[in-house]
Amino acid sequence: MGRYRSFDETRAMDGAIACFRERGYHASSMRDLEREMGLKSSSLYNAFGDKKTLFLRALEAYMDASPRRRIALLDRSADPLAAIECFLGSIVLVSAADPCGCLLVNSAASPVALDKEIRAAVSGGLGELEAALLRALERAVTQGSLAPEAPVRDLARVLLGAVVSIRVLSRTSPGEPWLRSIADGALAQLRASSPAALAS
Repeated sequence: MGRYRSFDETRAMDGAIACFRERGYHASSMRDLEREMGLKSSSLYNAFGDKKTLFLRALEAYMDASPRRRIALLDRSADPLAAIECFLGSIVLVSAADPCGCLLVNSAASPVALDKEIRAAVSGGLGELEAALLRALERAVTQGSLAPEAPVRDLARVLLGAVVSIRVLSRTSPGEPWLRSIADGALAQLRASSPAALAS
């Protein structure tokens, strides 16, 4: 029979996510993680394993708590282009308000992504986002708000690039208008692929 855990695993994982977001993988010491998670070293190791295992679990928990919720909203949208615009707008707002950035994007831009297993997890997370954007764009073609010849795969990557840029550059605190200009540039490419724009 397993030992009873006398701590809140969700709260502890939230602490790990906060630590990795703020400091990054390499700068987050086990002592930092113990403090943020409210655990002693023995409890941390017994419950979550070593630092790399903890990081991978934290990244998965972060995906469930943030990116996958945004993806679900995109997938449920009746108006996919409006949903994409709302999606980018929300990324701008949260990025401008929180200089710690996104754990997924921060990890992609840091040396931790050189680790094969972590790189696969980060690449998979970004791939989930690209796939969701592509699905939304394909629905827009089906509904007629994008032209049949619209380069939807390229547009999905433009949008993903905008998300990554907004998240990375927000850490330098350029301000909401500056970040919004990145989103507006990506949305302008969508508008350029509307039936009316391509017909003109």
